[in-house]
Order: sequence, then C-alpha cells, then structure tokens
Amino acid sequence: MRKLYLAAFAALMAGPAAAAPLCDNMGFAGVLASCNRGEPVELELSSGKPLYAGEGPVALQSGAYYEIYITADGTAELAVSGPGFFRAIWMNEIVINDIEIRPMAIDSLEFDAGGTARLSFVAIKPGSYTLSIPGSTGEAQSVTFQIQ
Repeated sequence: MRKLYLAAFAALMAGPAAAAPLCDNMGFAGVLASCNRGEPVELELSSGKPLYAGEGPVALQSGAYYEIYITADGTAELAVSGPGFFRAIWMNEIVINDIEIRPMAIDSLEFDAGGTARLSFVAIKPGSYTLSIPGSTGEAQSVTFQIQ
C-alpha cells in the first residue's frame, strides 16, 4: 500500500502534463508568436444554413493561438453562445469594424445585422466545448471544439 501512495505522490510532484506548443522557439512574443498559431476557424450565421461548414469537432491545441471569424449575412438576428468554451480560453481580443475589444469574459455574441467579428484567443483548458445558436436544436446549428 505504501508503494501505491509513493507512486501517486511522485506523479503529483511531476506536475500536470503540458501540451506542446506548435513551435519550438517562440521568442519574445511567447504564446502569441506567429509560429504558435493554428488555422483560423470560419463560422457563418445565416438563417437556415449550418453554423460550421467543416467536419467533426474542431481540434485545438492547448497553449496555441487561434482566430475565429464569425460572419453574419443579416438574414436574421442571430447569436452564437458558448459560455463553457469562452471560459476555457484566454480571449486576446474581439475585433468588429476595426474596433478592438479586450474583454474579461463573454457569454455570447449577437448579430442584429450583417458583419464579421474576429475573435483571437489562446486555447487553455482541455475538454470538449460547444458554440451554438441559442434556441436552436439542430446539429448543424452548433460546432464543437476539442481542446487537447
């Protein structure tokens, strides 16, 4: 039994497993370095169209920098909500019409007219998170992010 406790203690002292960054030499910019950026994700808010055109869950690397472009075509007042996702990331900024917003936290974004919002962030907390259009029930009206 003592060996079991010692093994558990050694595992705790080793610290949590760290996700590998997308590059080796991030330099002065740290996690915001251009080599540590994942592929941008495009979402579309449109009446009767899927929110995400890609396949399966979107895989994100913990510790990597990403951008999500949310474009509304103005066919309806639509929002995208995902409090769990927004609490699992560090939000750098939200840019709308060249206005930069640096929020502490958000719950959702609502579009009353057509336009594009760019969210830049660092994925932090591993897990599976969903962004969806509030009040909708269809699978095409949501996108799942898997932070690894």
